[in-house]
Amino acid sequence: MGNLNKVMLIGRLTRDPELTEFKNGGKVANLGFAVHNRRKNAQTGEWEETPVWLNMKAYNHEHGRKLADLAGLLRKGRQVFVDGHLVLEQWDGKEDGKPHSKLMVYVDGIEFLGEKPRQDGEAPRAAVDHDPGEGASLPLDHAPGEHVADAAWEEEPARKPARTGRKK
Repeated sequence: MGNLNKVMLIGRLTRDPELTEFKNGGKVANLGFAVHNRRKNAQTGEWEETPVWLNMKAYNHEHGRKLADLAGLLRKGRQVFVDGHLVLEQWDGKEDGKPHSKLMVYVDGIEFLGEKPRQDGEAPRAAVDHDPGEGASLPLDHAPGEHVADAAWEEEPARKPARTGRKK
């Protein structure tokens, strides 16, 4: 029987990403993320949204996607689509020596959704319905629907497809 470990979520960041750089030059962004589950309240008959809080990690890969750098552009409240997989992190406590574990989402891809949240005092962004090269006043930090694979990050070369058919 097959195995699948795939997570696809649309939600909002609950805090600004926390970037950490390693001695070897690698980076990781720790993200807080929230999605909502809808359910009908049995007593009132009303639909309610219940938040689900998740922790995520986005790594820079040596020869590939720079997800930590991309995640570093995000801010609390930003809506994103996240593609990833589940990882159970396990460790022994420093003080008590007891085993601990935490289920995490490791990010494989990020897509910005919606408008970039405004900073305090920043004017609302006007809709741009023309070519941005025609003097758009506020540059976008991404193209609508831009996916990390479409960004200017160096990608790993595609693998050659396996040969099919018989030898002649």
